Amino acid sequence: MPASDRALTLTRIAAAAAADRLAHDIVALDVSEHLVITDVFLICSAPNDRQVRAIVDAIEEKMRQQADVRPVRREGDRDARWVLLDYVDLVVHIQHSEEREFYSLQRLWKDCPSVPLGEIVAEHAAAAARDASTAPA
Repeated sequence: MPASDRALTLTRIAAAAAADRLAHDIVALDVSEHLVITDVFLICSAPNDRQVRAIVDAIEEKMRQQADVRPVRREGDRDARWVLLDYVDLVVHIQHSEEREFYSLQRLWKDCPSVPLGEIVAEHAAAAARDASTAPA
């Protein structure tokens, strides 16, 4: 059974929020055939702890505003090297680039189909990059 419509909606919201904060390598995997605890893993990364925190905050804010949901569990917040946000249907992994490379979640779940995010991520990343380039120094 593929990911639920709710999971896909939450995934799009979270991916757009991550892209707004210039997250790297945003990937969504439909894990519904392999796990009973969630439908989708959203994985993204950032080159430093501060940006990891900014991405986490942006995702939580957009999920509250657009879907009226809060994570049922949040882990890894103290070190901001790998933060997990559990929205039941969706689990978001925001990783420092070094952790992303070391743990390689995409490789572990390579059997799972990806959830297309192309234009959502591209649009939000382009807008965020434009905003960053026009911001006062």
